[in-house]
Amino acid sequence: MALLPTERRDEVLLAALAERPDPQLRAALVERYLPLARSIARRYARGAEPLDDLVQVASLGLLKALDRFDPARGVAFSSFAVPTIAGEVRRHFRDRTWAVRPPRDLQERALSVERTSEELTNRLGRSPTVRQIGQALELDDEEVLEAMQALRAGTATSLSASRGADDEGEHSLESTIGVDEDGFDRAEQRVVYEQLAHCLTPRERRVLDLRFKRDLTQEEIGRQVGVSQMQVSRILRGALAKLEAEARSS
Repeated sequence: MALLPTERRDEVLLAALAERPDPQLRAALVERYLPLARSIARRYARGAEPLDDLVQVASLGLLKALDRFDPARGVAFSSFAVPTIAGEVRRHFRDRTWAVRPPRDLQERALSVERTSEELTNRLGRSPTVRQIGQALELDDEEVLEAMQALRAGTATSLSASRGADDEGEHSLESTIGVDEDGFDRAEQRVVYEQLAHCLTPRERRVLDLRFKRDLTQEEIGRQVGVSQMQVSRILRGALAKLEAEARSS
């Protein structure tokens, strides 16, 4: 299929810029491909990061793509520029907006993995596999995956944020998170207690119930059971020791 005049003109200008740096030609090509940079910036727009800032970062990535592009490699400029611009935007999020900063050695490894991934993408014309990245950096697959996970952890979303664009704050992410229910723990404890309590005397069970279910003091228990506070203490210690021994043997 014959190239359109605009595409052919871009090829000529890119080849001329690669052969001899020219500020005016560079500026013209920046203007020509600025919509590409803006579209990538919009793709990454999220949270509180202003879109204008992302467009500036993407434009810097475009400049780097123009300076590094080699027409002799036979790759279309857009195919080369997209991962370069996207990589610049991701670096911006990683370096400026870390919600939780990983250890320095993991940050450096993540940088190497991202840079190598971009280089392999440009060379292969597709996204590289984890193994290809690992072979290029002499890392095992687990180390590469850990670095990729660190890159994805660069930003955090507020739990107050809506789950969808149409929620208007009515259904936040926080509403999807479960909470601990004390009742479940208490129910489980009651079941375990009933399984072990057959070793106790009726008086021991009553004393334990008054202490742990009704939260009475030892003095109050003594008045109800008809014994001294010291006797209540001995009954409690003996009952708990029986339960512990029963639990070990069961």
